[in-house]
Parts: sequence; C-alpha cells; structure tokens
Amino acid sequence: MKIGVAMFFTDYSMTPQELGVAAEERGFDSLWSPEHSHIPLSRESAFPSGGELPKKYYDAMDPFVALMAAAAVTRRIKVGTGVCLITQRDPIQTAKNVASIDQLSNGRFLFGIGNGWNKDELRNHGTVFETRHKLARERVEAMKAIWTKSKPEYHGELVDFDPMMTRPKPVQKPHPPIWVGGAFPYAARRAIRYGDGWMPHRARPHYANVRDFLPEFRKMAAAANRDVPVTIWGAKEDEDLLKQDRDAGVVRVIVSLESAKSDDVLPELDRWSKLAEKVA
Repeated sequence: MKIGVAMFFTDYSMTPQELGVAAEERGFDSLWSPEHSHIPLSRESAFPSGGELPKKYYDAMDPFVALMAAAAVTRRIKVGTGVCLITQRDPIQTAKNVASIDQLSNGRFLFGIGNGWNKDELRNHGTVFETRHKLARERVEAMKAIWTKSKPEYHGELVDFDPMMTRPKPVQKPHPPIWVGGAFPYAARRAIRYGDGWMPHRARPHYANVRDFLPEFRKMAAAANRDVPVTIWGAKEDEDLLKQDRDAGVVRVIVSLESAKSDDVLPELDRWSKLAEKVA
C-alpha cells in the first residue's frame, strides 16, 4: 500500500518545492494539492467535516501552479490534485492544464476531481448547484475526448463544442488517471461510471470508516465490469488501522498535513516514513 501526503499550500506553509523534495527523499508515493478558488463570505454551505471552515481553505494556492513547482524539483514522486473542482473550471482550459503538467512532469500527474460542496462558491463561477454532477460528467467526457482525439468535439446538454485542434496531449495513455473524490454511495457510483479510481475521505459525519463500504463498492464495480482501485484520504498514525486498509486492498492512503513550515512538518514526515515501512 502506498502513502501520499497532501497540503493546502499557502503563503505561510512550506512551499510545494520544499515539501515535494522532502516527501520524495522519504519515499512517499505522491504529493497532493487541494483546491478552493475562494470562499464567499455569505457562507451558505456547511463544512462537510463539521465545525468551522479552517483558514487554509480561504488561502489555498492554485493546485496546478503549486504541483508544477513541486514536479520541477523532483524526479519520482507523483503529483495530484486533491481535488480539482472541475465544476468551477472551463473544461478546454483544464484539459490543457492537465496535459501540460503531465508532459512537464514526464507522466507523473494524478487527476483527482470533485464536484464541490460550497453552493455559493459554485454560484460565483456560474455553476448551478443542482446540476453540478451532470456538468462534471460531461466535462470529464469532454476532456477525455480532448486528450485522446486529434480533432476532438463534444456535444452534451451542458458542455458543447465543435471539432478543434488542441495540444499538448498527455504523456500517460490514454490520459492521466482520474480519481473521483467524494462519499459513498454517490461519488462511488460516479467513480465506477467515468473514473479510474475512487478517492473518499476516511470519515464523514454519517460514517466513521469508509473502508466498511468497500465490499459493497466492489460488488457495484463488478456489476459494471470495472476494477476501480481505492485511495483513502485522511490517514491516521495508527499502524493497525493502516494494516487493515492494506489487507482490505486499499492501494493508497493520503496524509493531510497542516499548512505549516518545515520545522513542524518534517518531524511528522519522518514518523510517517518509518510507519510506511511497516505497512507497505
């Protein structure tokens, strides 16, 4: 089982370059950067994890810029969006961002995507909250066409464009893996329908451990003739829990680090590196 690390990169955290090098030196599989373009002060939407929304959500850097900075100073570690809010991004431009970072990282990009929970944030981008899931599916389908066809076109209900020429194409074929973020069962169904992997959080207010849903998830995937790997977000420093994840067939867990400087983060990375050797 692989272990990745994630951080909301801010102007008061470690830089992506610093964390990328430190994580690669310690043998971590991947580096992930979340996304929020902004947080409207209206605050209509409750934080899915409960409680107050942490400050780092307001302050997050653009994930593609941050991850490219990390990729430029590393050679092995994968870089991933965790998650890119595709319902707030133009699909043609986002497809180019994905292909560009995959080219410049020599095929190390992981495309984690999510549909968004912040209703007022989505509204500021012109996205209708109630149709965001259909919008996300069509944008994924449209981006796949852009990555894989020489003259792509797409004609959906919410996404529509005529034949075009657009490059570069990704290094990874047919495209970088799409990891669909979100809870069981709805995001799990979306991952089976158009993703290459499912990436849920460990816990949500309505469940304590997403691993309990894996048997049912695998039945759903088998019924669709799909084999969809699982990455669990929000790993804890618990050897027994991690071994249970490994034995359940989880391919990766992701450690969420605080947006802090190296003096605080590096000791945590060292502990996790030792733990990773025990549960690999």
